Amino acid sequence: MSQLTAFFALPTPGPFVGRRRLLGTLRAELARPSPLVLLSGEAGVGKSRLVAESLQDSGLPVIVAHCDDLREPQPLGPLIDGLRVAHATDALNDLLPPALPDPDAERARLLRSAAALLARLAPVALAVEDLQMADPATLQLIDHLGAHPVPGLKVLITVRGNELPPGWLPGPTVKRLRVPPLTRAEVGRLATALLAGSDALATHLYQRTAGIPFLVEEVVRSLMTDGDLEAIRRHPDALADLAVPALLRDVLVARLHHLDEHTREILGAAAVLGQAADARPLSIIIQTSEGTITAALQQARAIGLLHQRDGRLWFRHTLARQVVHELLPPVTRRLLHLRTARLLEEQQPRPYARLAHHYREADSPADHVRNAEAAADLASARGDDGTAARFLLDAVGHAGLPRPIRVRLAGKLARSAIESVAQTSAIPVLRALVADRRLPPGARGELGLALGRMLRQQGEARAGYAEIERALPYLRQHGRRARALAVLSAPDTVVDRHLREHQALCEQAALAAARSGEPSAVLAVEIARLSLLLESGDPTAGAAITAAAAGLAGHPRERARACLNWAQGALHVGDITLAASMLATGRRLVDDTDYERLRPLVELTTYGLDLALDRRAGLEDRLLGFLAQPHRLPLAMPDARLYLARLRHRQGDLTAAEQGLRDVITEAGRVGAAWPLIPARTALAEVLLTRGANDEGRAEAQAALSLAEAKGLPAWGRDATRLLTPVAS
Repeated sequence: MSQLTAFFALPTPGPFVGRRRLLGTLRAELARPSPLVLLSGEAGVGKSRLVAESLQDSGLPVIVAHCDDLREPQPLGPLIDGLRVAHATDALNDLLPPALPDPDAERARLLRSAAALLARLAPVALAVEDLQMADPATLQLIDHLGAHPVPGLKVLITVRGNELPPGWLPGPTVKRLRVPPLTRAEVGRLATALLAGSDALATHLYQRTAGIPFLVEEVVRSLMTDGDLEAIRRHPDALADLAVPALLRDVLVARLHHLDEHTREILGAAAVLGQAADARPLSIIIQTSEGTITAALQQARAIGLLHQRDGRLWFRHTLARQVVHELLPPVTRRLLHLRTARLLEEQQPRPYARLAHHYREADSPADHVRNAEAAADLASARGDDGTAARFLLDAVGHAGLPRPIRVRLAGKLARSAIESVAQTSAIPVLRALVADRRLPPGARGELGLALGRMLRQQGEARAGYAEIERALPYLRQHGRRARALAVLSAPDTVVDRHLREHQALCEQAALAAARSGEPSAVLAVEIARLSLLLESGDPTAGAAITAAAAGLAGHPRERARACLNWAQGALHVGDITLAASMLATGRRLVDDTDYERLRPLVELTTYGLDLALDRRAGLEDRLLGFLAQPHRLPLAMPDARLYLARLRHRQGDLTAAEQGLRDVITEAGRVGAAWPLIPARTALAEVLLTRGANDEGRAEAQAALSLAEAKGLPAWGRDATRLLTPVAS
C-alpha cells in the first residue's frame, strides 16, 4: 500500500449533540464491505461533522474530495486535489498519464485508473463533499464504484438538501441517509454545552434557528461576544425579533460591528476571493500591506468568523462566507470581483473558470463570455462535455449578446450537450435560437439537427424527428445531411411514416454520403440501411448483417454500436439467434474499447433477450435498478418498463402488468413512438385475454396490428396476428 497521510478537515471542535443514533446507523453502514453512503441535509445541519465523527476512531486514512463549481475544468478534479492534500503524490502520478485522443476512451481510462488507485491505497475512506457541485467524471466514478466495488474502500458523500446534480440519481448500491435538524431538546443540550442556558432560552433558540446546529452556535457565539447574554437569559423572547431566514445575516452583522470599517472591507474582499482568506492576494486586491491584512484577518478569527486549518485561515462555514459576500454594497462587490479577476489574469495557466465567475459577478459580460468559452473549450478538450456545457449555458444566457457570438456559443453547446446530462438545459436554449427567423441558414441546420438528436435521446420521439426534418433543407454539408437522413430512415421513432418513406430517406442518405466522400458517413448510412432491412422482415437481412458485422472489424466503436442496434432490431422481429449473436459481439466490443456510453444499451438489450428466452432469475431486480437511473439512457426507459410489465405478466401479477403496459402506451402515444407502442398494445392484449376480457383484448391486438400495417412492417405485427388467429379445434 502506498503511503497516504491520514487527513480530514474536521469542523471547528465543539459539542457533538443529538446525533448518536444516526452516528450508530452510519457506522453500521460503514462496517459493510465497500459501502457507499450519501448524507443529505440543508446547509449547516452538520453533515461534514457527522462524517468526521464516523471516521474519527476508524484508523483509516481519509481522502477528502471537495466539489466546487469554480474549480478549473479537470475530470476528477476533487479527487486529484484530495490526493495532493493527502500527499499521495505517487498515486496521483498514476492518475495523470498523457490523455488519450478519444474522449470516450480517455474517460473510461480515467475511471479505471481512479478505481485501481483507490484499490491500491485501500483500506481507505473517500469523503466526497458537496456532491451537488460535482463534475460529470466524479459522478461517473461514484457510479463506477457502485457497480464495481473496491475492497477496503469506504465512500461517504454529502449533498446539500435535495440538490442532486442535474440528471444524476444515486444507484441502488448507494445507502441514503438524511441528516435532520436538531430537535428542541437537542438544541437545549447544545445550548447548555455552550453556555449555562435556561430552558426558555433553549425554546427560543430552537424557534429562531430551526434546529440548524451551525446557526445555534453562531447565535450563542454572538450573544457571548456582544455581552448581552444576561439580558437574553432574563428575556429570551427578545430572540423572537430575529426571523429565521435573516437570522445568520443579523448575527453576522452584529458581530461585524466589532470590526473597524477597513477590517470589514478586508473580510469582504476575502469573501469575494473564496473560502480561504490568504493575505498576499488580498493585499493586492485591497492595495494594503500584507501586515495590515494579516492583522485584520486575525481580528476576524478572534471573533469567530474565520478559523485556521492546514496553516491557512478559512471562513468557518460556506454560509458565513456567503452572508459576508452579500453584505457588501453592490458597487463595492463588483469592484472587488473586477480587481480579483485582474489579479487572476496574471496567472499561468489562466484559471478560466474563476475568471468567468469573477467577471460575471463584476457585471462585465464580454469578459465573462470570453473566459466562459475558454473554460468550455478546455473542458471539451479534456473530454468533460458536461462541464463544457455548463459554462456555455452560463455564457449564452446574456440578453445583449450579439447574434454571431450567440450562434457560435450555441454550436459549441450543441456539440458538448449532445452526450451529457446538460441536454435538458440546452434544449430550451436551442429551441429559442432555432425559432429566431434571423438565424443564418447554416446555423439553423446544424442547431436544428443537434436539437432533434437531443429530443430523441430524451425520449421525445415525434418532436425530435420533426426538428431533424425541419433542419434537413439547411444542411449543406453532404456528410451532415447523410447522417440526418440516416436518422430519419429509422422506422421505430414515428407512427405516421410508412416503410416506403423510410426506404426513400435511406436512399437519399446513401447518395449524400457518396457525395461527401466521408468514409464515416458512408458507414453510418450502411448501418442504417441494414437496420431498416432487418426491421422490414427481409429474409436476407440476417446474413447481410452477420457479414457486415465481420467487415467492421477495423472500426470497433462503430461496430459495437451497430451490433447493439442490430440486436435490438432482431428482438423487434423475433430473430432471437441473431439478437444473441449481435449482443455477444456488441458486449465484447464495449468491454474491449471501454465504450461506457453504450453500457446502458448493452444492459437493456440483455434484459430483452433474457425475457425472450424466459430467463427470469434476477431480471426484475435488474430492471428496477435500470429504471432507477433514467439519466443513463432516457430514451430506453419505455422499453425497460415494457420488459418489466411483460415479466410481471409471466409472474402472474396481471394487475401490475396491465397498469405498467397502459403507462407505456400512454407515454409512447404522447411522444409519438411506434416502438414500443406496438409491442405494448400487443402485450396488453395478451394480459386482457388472460383475464378473460376477450373483446377488449382482441381490440387491443387489432389496434397493434393496424399500427404495424400502417408502418408497412408485418414482422412487428406477428404476435398480434397470432392473438387474432382462431385456435383450430
